[in-house]
Amino acid sequence: MQKDTVVLAYSGGLDTSCILKWLKLKGYRVLAYVADVGQREDFEQVRENAIKTGADGVFIEDLKREFVTDYIFPAVCGNAVYEGRYLLGTSLARPIIAKRQIEIAQREGAKFVSHGATGKGNDQVRFELAYLALDPDIEIISPWKDREFLDTFKGRPELIQFCQTHNIDIPTSPKKLFSMDENLFHKSYESGPLEDPMTPPEKDMFTVTVDPMDAPDEKTVIELEFKDGVPVRVTNINDNTERTDPLELFLYLNEIACANGVGRIDIVENRFIGIKSRGVYETPGGTLLHAAHRDIEAIAMDKEVLRLRDMLAPKLAEIIYNGFWFSPEMDFLMAAIKKSQELIDGKVRLSVYKGNVQTIGRWSPSSLYNQDLASMDIEGGFNQEDSTGFIRINALRLRAHRAIIERS
Repeated sequence: MQKDTVVLAYSGGLDTSCILKWLKLKGYRVLAYVADVGQREDFEQVRENAIKTGADGVFIEDLKREFVTDYIFPAVCGNAVYEGRYLLGTSLARPIIAKRQIEIAQREGAKFVSHGATGKGNDQVRFELAYLALDPDIEIISPWKDREFLDTFKGRPELIQFCQTHNIDIPTSPKKLFSMDENLFHKSYESGPLEDPMTPPEKDMFTVTVDPMDAPDEKTVIELEFKDGVPVRVTNINDNTERTDPLELFLYLNEIACANGVGRIDIVENRFIGIKSRGVYETPGGTLLHAAHRDIEAIAMDKEVLRLRDMLAPKLAEIIYNGFWFSPEMDFLMAAIKKSQELIDGKVRLSVYKGNVQTIGRWSPSSLYNQDLASMDIEGGFNQEDSTGFIRINALRLRAHRAIIERS
């Protein structure tokens, strides 16, 4: 007798192919759900493989535009950078994937959802927190935390053997070196040789950006225009190419950054569950966008608002990284971030060259920069004699502290 329906987050890779068949063998009705968040994939082949493996239905959902407008852009507005370096490429994709999975489960009357994330990583937390936040009654099948599954599949050799036994087509081989995750915001590389933090990544490992040494010898100059902190136009100053549609704009930033070798980082980070991991990331367009957004804020945002937003930014990044996108604290922070972006309008020019991005100009109709006031050559309405009292007032506690030291 067939059991209840389960919606499986399916990629067509080794793990989820085995999980799909494993669920079928246990009697579940399995709906394979594939989220298109910009990964380079033959989705029709993935659909075909899912059906061959036994899926009772396949849903391929195009989430790219929503990913850009509702996840990437808000994170950039909040300057969400985990541990000061990681731009959260994988973390940002998980909530939108989970959200659509729950929507499908509710529409199809499925009692269960399932995923292929391991019990050691961050993704299990991100998926399952999102599931339960969006549907508190949903039941989760997490095979990599199931004792029967763990006893059956101790590693890749057993997974591959299972696929061979059940005639499952998988785009992998025992020689695959890295664990990779890709979406239109980034691509990550982990495991294999990278588990030794002293082993540098090989040049041919990277598949998104060109090697900076092989990038063009001529710089590319682009101009990004913002409205309320959100990018609304990108212009290539070299050839006058323009993009205004949010998705096309972001894809064009990727194109420019990839061609110029921008966006590679190699870091050791702290996973939510307490394990340190080494990851190599390519985040091309996101690197350009973060750089430009910081500069439009610098000229258009009030000093104290900027300071407060930057105090909130590490917490925002932590919330996203740890999987709490759908939480009351996230709602609170994003309301504050949205308020901070009012009047963050204007243009920023970036020079992109051989792996580097440099701001070379910025302008805002809401600019708080006063050229005359800042000038070293003219007074510009600033009475420099006033600085004497300003310094004396700020020195009061320093003088009192020194007096105490000298008396003791």
